Amino acid sequence: MESSNKNKVIYKDGEFLNSTDAGVDYFSQTLHYGFGAFEGIRSYLTLNGTKLFKVRQHFERLKSSCEQIHLPFNWDIEQLIVDTYKLLEANDLSNAYVRPFVYADEDMSMVTSKKAHLVIVAWQWDAFYGDKTLRTCLSAYEKPSPQALPITSKITGNYINSVLAITDAKNKGFDEAILLDQNGYVTETTSANIFIEKAGKLYTPKKGNIMAGITRSTIIQIAEQLDIEVEEKDITFEEFKAAESAFLCGTAVEIIGLRSIDNVVFPQNFSESLGSTIQRVYKSLVLDKLSFEVII
Repeated sequence: MESSNKNKVIYKDGEFLNSTDAGVDYFSQTLHYGFGAFEGIRSYLTLNGTKLFKVRQHFERLKSSCEQIHLPFNWDIEQLIVDTYKLLEANDLSNAYVRPFVYADEDMSMVTSKKAHLVIVAWQWDAFYGDKTLRTCLSAYEKPSPQALPITSKITGNYINSVLAITDAKNKGFDEAILLDQNGYVTETTSANIFIEKAGKLYTPKKGNIMAGITRSTIIQIAEQLDIEVEEKDITFEEFKAAESAFLCGTAVEIIGLRSIDNVVFPQNFSESLGSTIQRVYKSLVLDKLSFEVII
């Protein structure tokens, strides 16, 4: 998962450049104020060659994120998809993580920039957390209010909240942190959505105070195909702790089970859970081994 190797090929404003030649604009609003947007896209070596999973949806969300903070987005998504495949080929990558990043031009004012640049980088990516189930804790940090920030978009400045929460969790010996919203309801972890299982049914925090991810949407679709009931609702921390099992999902983490919350171990073995069933289907889906039409 090394992302900082030198001499990588990157994509910037329609050109392929050596990463060491790209430079950084030290007067960019993004550097000073966190005024930028990004995406995370996974590519897989499938039976049909290297494939970017749901790449169009990711670029569409990137455009939406920019629009929500009035950051210009003037790139053609179809061309970006073509160029992203070229970037993977230039770096000899198949199983990779792709990071498109839109940043503001030079402008030290606090008014939104009238010009932006787009960079795409990619690097080898394996399992984000390995294959173990995770030990989580209730975070000391709260998820920001949607009245304060556009939390449904992937804005660079939003993620200081995640950095602080995951650092605190790891310093305490945990793998991940569970964040609550201003009303005390479970939202997500520092980089993934949450599902819990109870009495043969899945529950996930409802939209509004979460970043409702593309993988989350895919899981709900898979569950529907498998006749697994999913309810989107407000989930208290007490309900979360009382779950039979739980798992996280996201582009980077894919689907991974939780072992415990605040050292309270979930009673059901993840390998026997609904989440594990969906995990196997999801892996087959991203590897082009099946489509939704043949899940049934």
